[in-house]
Amino acid sequence: MILQVSGVSKWFGGLKALTDVTFSLQEGQILGLIGPNGAGKTTLFNVINGVYKPNEGTVTFRDVDITGLKTYEIARMGLARSHQIVRPLNDLSVRDNVIVGACFGRENNALASAGTIADEVMEFVGLAKRADQLAGSLNIGQKKRLEMARALAARPYLLLLDEVLAGLNPSEIAMMIDIVMKIRERGTTIIMIEHVMQAVMSVSDQVLVLDFGKPIAFGTPAEVANDARVVEAYLGDPSLAAQLLAPSSDQPEQDD
Repeated sequence: MILQVSGVSKWFGGLKALTDVTFSLQEGQILGLIGPNGAGKTTLFNVINGVYKPNEGTVTFRDVDITGLKTYEIARMGLARSHQIVRPLNDLSVRDNVIVGACFGRENNALASAGTIADEVMEFVGLAKRADQLAGSLNIGQKKRLEMARALAARPYLLLLDEVLAGLNPSEIAMMIDIVMKIRERGTTIIMIEHVMQAVMSVSDQVLVLDFGKPIAFGTPAEVANDARVVEAYLGDPSLAAQLLAPSSDQPEQDD
């Protein structure tokens, strides 16, 4: 197992954001993390990558207990993430933004090697033509890919993606899903927080559902989509299960 989360609970004052969350993730898989707004999904990410220390429980990454370590320490071990709200370094070029990711990742790259990695990653996510453009001038879809590129440049074993599809149009969603699948083909394990349900169901090997900070279902997309507790808490309509599991007809388009 590349990741084991055991009995993790986190509270803020009187608010219990996570309650006894336990799951494990095999190397090379994609785990979809879903649930209503406020269910604790991003809080769980923040516990896994060291932003918050859990009040209870442990997080084990590649057989090492990382509970309570600093975010930069965890990043050096090979765990990277993107953020729901993109915050590129607006006054730097796209290439320089990606170089930052390479310099502070698992390989601790110097600038020369970080530049080589940045060029490769920009090509991979479709931003090579915009390498010299200021990051602040990108549109939302391009900024989402830049956020992913910075994380990928860190050469992670495990990549946490927080709503990388939010705000994208159908062709941009198809492009991003294609990138996610190619990342997995390269051997990187992924956890995705996502509200675009058909997309996350189509790529995930396993799905974990949180509701009010508690895990209510864990299994394959088919098992989760047909779970009565998930339908009641999140989907709302049992007939949605078949739609969510149907393949999408959207095809990725090239960035212009």
